[in-house]
Amino acid sequence: MGLKNKLYPILDSNSFGRAILQTNRNLREQKRTAAIVSGTHNFIDRSKGGDKLCIILAGYKPTLWEDVFNRIAAYIPSDVDMCIMTSGLENDDLKAIAAEHDWSYLSTSVNHLSVVQNIAIECHPHAKWIYKLDEDMFITKGFFEAMLDTFVKLEEESLYKPAFVSPLINVSCYGHLRLLEKVGLLDDFRATGLTDMKFSDGLHHNRQVISEPRVARYMWGETQPVLRDIDALTEQFSVENEGFRYSICPVRYSIGAILFTRDAWDEFGHFPLTFVGGAYGLGDDEEHICNYACFTGRVMVVNENIVVGHLGYGGEQTKTMVEYHAEHRDQFRLKA
Repeated sequence: MGLKNKLYPILDSNSFGRAILQTNRNLREQKRTAAIVSGTHNFIDRSKGGDKLCIILAGYKPTLWEDVFNRIAAYIPSDVDMCIMTSGLENDDLKAIAAEHDWSYLSTSVNHLSVVQNIAIECHPHAKWIYKLDEDMFITKGFFEAMLDTFVKLEEESLYKPAFVSPLINVSCYGHLRLLEKVGLLDDFRATGLTDMKFSDGLHHNRQVISEPRVARYMWGETQPVLRDIDALTEQFSVENEGFRYSICPVRYSIGAILFTRDAWDEFGHFPLTFVGGAYGLGDDEEHICNYACFTGRVMVVNENIVVGHLGYGGEQTKTMVEYHAEHRDQFRLKA
């Protein structure tokens, strides 16, 4: 495992030299992290051996699980294998959820997000299509089908080659502005003064999107009722009502709900066993797959017919939104 084929932009002799140095650093990093790869893991295999796999990282937001997993159970097609993953821990409640729905469960002894995802994919050798979710993503009807249809359609009919496909996510550095555009609330949101009103990665500017609790509460409809019902928004934006709609994200994308291929995973050398994002590899997978998209001529595609709810990013925003979820359960529950 490790970085088998990380690509770097070679623009001139200096950048070529930097690429060689980086390759050497990668080799040293591979040796340093070899013990991680061979660390213990527990895989309860209930897969059907199909060509579609959904992996979900979970373990730290238990109050969300009933609503998150009920939605997945209701909308996941029968030909998609499901695997719940816990990194660095084993959780009996998640094991029970997996058993209840006849899903697989994977836990690792080492807490590194790239490791657990790589192992999950390796444990499903026949999976060609890989959906990746986080435990604070509330999917809506048609999510799985729309992601696959979008990927295939762009491959066959568009001028683009996709790296991955994502839905329109409400609390997202890119998705929040597109959603506000579609429902006519850009000026209303601008008047709040909460953000810089720019498409961004949320890291170099417009950081309010990933840190400010009021942004997340606004995008979940605290003051605008139209934003409170992600299921109604998905119906409103459906192919039947709007026709096929997608956009291309031009900045680093947050990968809490995406579809990519096994071929891509192999081509970008699997998720990286580095510590760029800290001890747990937080954000390393995102940086790696977005780098792959940018430097191999592929695009990050957002299907705009499907709306998915994201509770929020980390820190104070997540803490506040966990409380918001508890106080507004009807917004998040699977509709009967």
